[in-house]
Amino acid sequence: MRTTTAWQGTGQSTTLQRASIERRDLRDDDIAVRIDYCGVCHSDLHALHGMTGKPTAGMVPGHEFTGTVTAVGPAVTGFTPGDRVAAGTIVDSCGECAMCRIGQENFCYQGATVTYGGADRIDGTTTLGAYSREYVLRAKFAYLLPEGLDPAAAAPLMCAGITMWEPLRAAGIGAGSQVAVAGLGGLGHLGVKLAAALGAEVTVLSRTPDKAEDARKLGAAALLVTTDEAQMKEAFGRFDLILDTIAAVHDLSPLLRLLAMEGTLSVLGAPLETKVRLMDLTFGRKNLSSSGTGGTKHTAELLTFAAEHNIAADVEVLPSAQVQEALGRLEKGDVRYRFVLDMSDLDS
Repeated sequence: MRTTTAWQGTGQSTTLQRASIERRDLRDDDIAVRIDYCGVCHSDLHALHGMTGKPTAGMVPGHEFTGTVTAVGPAVTGFTPGDRVAAGTIVDSCGECAMCRIGQENFCYQGATVTYGGADRIDGTTTLGAYSREYVLRAKFAYLLPEGLDPAAAAPLMCAGITMWEPLRAAGIGAGSQVAVAGLGGLGHLGVKLAAALGAEVTVLSRTPDKAEDARKLGAAALLVTTDEAQMKEAFGRFDLILDTIAAVHDLSPLLRLLAMEGTLSVLGAPLETKVRLMDLTFGRKNLSSSGTGGTKHTAELLTFAAEHNIAADVEVLPSAQVQEALGRLEKGDVRYRFVLDMSDLDS
């Protein structure tokens, strides 16, 4: 076994302690990665609070990271020590089902192995995440980091970015599309950037006008204030796709009314129970959808697209020792737009 240092949970709270954890010895198709940067995702908060069903005792969160390959298994051909890589929310899958065969391992019929709080497919141990200095994973689920992408700002692409990218691609978004992004946070700001780069006209949906200037800087054409009845009425039936990134339970009906005929509302921000009035779908033959991160096909595609269009997250980088501050501020919405932890201080 290999030993590394991590920030580990102490129960259903955001209090993490520095601890030594074990990583497995490399299997034939594994690589070891020294983690340089790890994004702080809102789902980390959900998981630490016991809202996602993952075991909280001993949890090490973190599932969007970049780093440097330090070792490779004997069967690995695509990586060598020294390569800059990125990895996301999935570290293994069955590799045999219909979903895995088309590169949608996020929908693996046997259940993908997630980066933390999952069960290793070989030995059954609980996976420990990337709030740590080293990670060992199957090489198939790591990606060479394209030249030109800053490793800190690229880390959130591996969760927040791909969570936005898959529904955009599924909806066929391109020039002339009308896209709305509900919530301008860690997910939403990347949704704006990606949709605009695909050629869509993008509108941010927000309860207040406070982020109107930010929305325009990110590539949005406008910000619609959802508490303004006149604005909501005027936007009735406008959008082909709404990316709903709101990380709390909320009424979907006002958003469904904004969709064009056969438009899609993709709910992405909250893994929580909700209720839907079917008549809101019936009028206009609308679609209610969701998505869970991404598979290898679209993740590789996203990284290439991001490098070509100079797209990365707007980040605030903190030493990993300030993880408590990052989680606390994230819970209050005090970040524009993604915290990223610099893991190098775990060497000291």
